[in-house]
Amino acid sequence: MTTVTALSLPISLCKPSKFTCNPRKGVRGRLRVFAIFGEEGGLEKKSTSTWGPLFDVEDPRPRVPQSKGKFLDVNQALEVARFDIQYLDWRARQDLLTIMLLHDKVVEVLNPLAREYKSIGTMKKELAELQEELERAHRQVHISEARVSTALDKLAYMEALVNDRLLQDPNTTESDQTLLSPSTSLSSTDNVKTKPARKSLNVSGPVQPYHPNLKNFWYPVAFSNDLKDDTMIPIDCFEESWVVFRGKDGRPGCVQNTCAHRACPLDLGSVNEGRIQCPYHGWEYSTDGKCEKMPSTRLLNVRIRSLPCFEQEGMIWIWPGDAPPMATLPSLQPPSGFKIHAEIVMELPVEHGLLLDNLLDLAHAPFTHTSTFAKGWSVPNLVKFLTPTSGLEGYWDPYPIDMEFRPPCIVLSTIGISKPGKLEGQTTRQCSTHLHQLHVCLPSSRNKTRLLYRMSLDFAPLLKHIPFMHILWRYFAEKVLNEDLRLVVGQQERMINGANVWNWPVSYDKLGVRYRLWRDAVEQGVKQIPFNKSK
Repeated sequence: MTTVTALSLPISLCKPSKFTCNPRKGVRGRLRVFAIFGEEGGLEKKSTSTWGPLFDVEDPRPRVPQSKGKFLDVNQALEVARFDIQYLDWRARQDLLTIMLLHDKVVEVLNPLAREYKSIGTMKKELAELQEELERAHRQVHISEARVSTALDKLAYMEALVNDRLLQDPNTTESDQTLLSPSTSLSSTDNVKTKPARKSLNVSGPVQPYHPNLKNFWYPVAFSNDLKDDTMIPIDCFEESWVVFRGKDGRPGCVQNTCAHRACPLDLGSVNEGRIQCPYHGWEYSTDGKCEKMPSTRLLNVRIRSLPCFEQEGMIWIWPGDAPPMATLPSLQPPSGFKIHAEIVMELPVEHGLLLDNLLDLAHAPFTHTSTFAKGWSVPNLVKFLTPTSGLEGYWDPYPIDMEFRPPCIVLSTIGISKPGKLEGQTTRQCSTHLHQLHVCLPSSRNKTRLLYRMSLDFAPLLKHIPFMHILWRYFAEKVLNEDLRLVVGQQERMINGANVWNWPVSYDKLGVRYRLWRDAVEQGVKQIPFNKSK
């Protein structure tokens, strides 16, 4: 019995002759247990309330997903398999209850207070019947051990199929992909003898220099509010140093952070009348990189490198690639009804791809963020990210969170909340209040990321007017981020030493896997980039 209780083995229902398990009236899918004892034609109903926490469980059958077609794809089949195991567990609890009731009946038969009403022959007969029923019930337990082993093997097999599907070539046609029929049921006792070859992403070893193709995108590098007329913002992007400042017309520019004269860092200087002045000998450069002022001497056509730079919707963008810039910039504004409450910039000691992997994953929240926003969260039985076949956006289940990866390095998320730190509802629409987040992971170098974080709310507008509120938001943002950083930095160290950080992708890693496949395709120069919205 210890084995059954510990493993919740799926075993067939052993039908007792004098005992019954009846559903509680008026409550569908819930089980309440009563023991029925017979004595010379009289029936007494005794509630087994002490066993309620064990047996008062939900019948999972109404929640089993129904397939409208003839075949299930691997993801649907995997979900059905999990529901099958839950249902077999529910049935096993009833079988276990039968054994417990039989043992209670044995105790009742041997009760000294009842012996004066029964003959020895009657007691022997009842005990013999009970012993026979107990033997049948225990045989069912042993049969179930083989069944659960087969069920778990099949579940592992289907999970392998799903994980393999995550890593398939996005251009593979539907007819080439593996399908499972509804006949693949866990009720079968046939063992799965063959398993698909496991695939994995290979993200290991020292971080390689960034491929030039990854530079041919518009990158947000700063918030407009941080760039005043007389200030500058030094940034690193793809292993190169740049400085952003505003010209005479107020428009931003981005130039190489190195003076043409003696290679002095320009960010050590100042901005004068829309020109950045080198602190060494006073040479001044405009936003297009031209040296317009050269005290104590005069040379012609002196320039430093500059990048296409543009300002839109409160953000400064640059184009670091060699290809002609795209004509339009994507919009990163929060949805209608949201007000921006905080804009924070941080420099982090991790490669930007590892940080994106972390931001695109919510399954880690109940384990990592136990002292911040996920404090008190329960661990779901199953976490899923649901997304279109060709998409880089979708929503989390059971968390009411919508999420999108927007190339090349942007994560957008909308979180449905009702109380601080609490999540309610099945979708963001079912929540009355929401938090919208923007994360931009600028690849500064192979082991450093410039993170731009923007937080917006569709409630509590007065918070914007509380003095020093931005300090409190930054404190909370850094606290959450530090919970991630200690893990991601450790990942990076092991990756550099040869460990593969994507060795075992599983189904809830879908969005992170798609980011990696998208990035690989860009670096390889694939003409048909996967997961485009136009597909």
